[in-house]
Amino acid sequence: MTAIESDAPLEPVCRLCGGESVLAGEVTSRYSHRRYRLRRCPSCRFAFVANPWLDMEAIYDEAYYRGRGADSLVDYVTETEHPDTTIRLYEWRGILARVAGLVPVSAGTSWLDFGCGAGGLVQFLLEAGVPGAVGFEPGWASTWLERRSIPVVSQRQLDQSAGHFDVVTAIEVLEHAVDPLAELKRIRSVLRPGGLLFLTTGNAAPFRDRLTTWRYVTPDVHISFFEPETLAGALRSAGFLPAFPGFGPGWADIIRFKTLKSLQRHRRTAIEALVPWPVAARLIDRRLRLSAQPIGWAR
Repeated sequence: MTAIESDAPLEPVCRLCGGESVLAGEVTSRYSHRRYRLRRCPSCRFAFVANPWLDMEAIYDEAYYRGRGADSLVDYVTETEHPDTTIRLYEWRGILARVAGLVPVSAGTSWLDFGCGAGGLVQFLLEAGVPGAVGFEPGWASTWLERRSIPVVSQRQLDQSAGHFDVVTAIEVLEHAVDPLAELKRIRSVLRPGGLLFLTTGNAAPFRDRLTTWRYVTPDVHISFFEPETLAGALRSAGFLPAFPGFGPGWADIIRFKTLKSLQRHRRTAIEALVPWPVAARLIDRRLRLSAQPIGWAR
């Protein structure tokens, strides 16, 4: 099938620092068959899709959340409906452990999962004794979340939540953003001073000169790519104090999930449980440097 050209390109300047970007290659989506141009900023090392597909309703439809869309490795609906068997449990467990290793987490903690997908993490936190957990997810999923009675905030409610939350998580969110700085500023606005932003996103540093070979580049949906210092600079611009706590409690579980997901395993099994994950996760992290990405403290 002939590749289809994507939407008209945006300005090729860096969306973080405004500097001139350089071409970093081209990739074609296996899902939409659109051809995408990758660019990279030599100044701040931010990399991005120059001509992203901007029809959000078409991209983030029901098929996407059910694992039949632009990212076949995710199936948010099934994970939320079957929390006891999904490998995603490892990520949820790891996130709670990582956050609890950075700030006290109790029944009084106000926690927003920004970009909550089908609400699996929110559901997990509620069952783990964090009744102040809520999610935010626009589009198709928002209606599904309401039907499942998973607590979420609307866009209007989010806009009215200035300084409300103690913790915000943004798990694999920023890579989806056309304007990640704007998203970080929105997150900062709802955190109280001293509040924590814990996020995960791929580390582009090991692939700086070979972005087209990086499996994380799923260009229909992943359009913004960060090295740790790049993300730290964006956090500062958005009103955060970045910090680099590195590999700590919870990361072994987070990497366990990511590894199994990349292998297209969806259910927890006795076989994968035999893997010495605390050791394996550290070895994987040395190569991919996922835990090198910063966190943000709201100033």
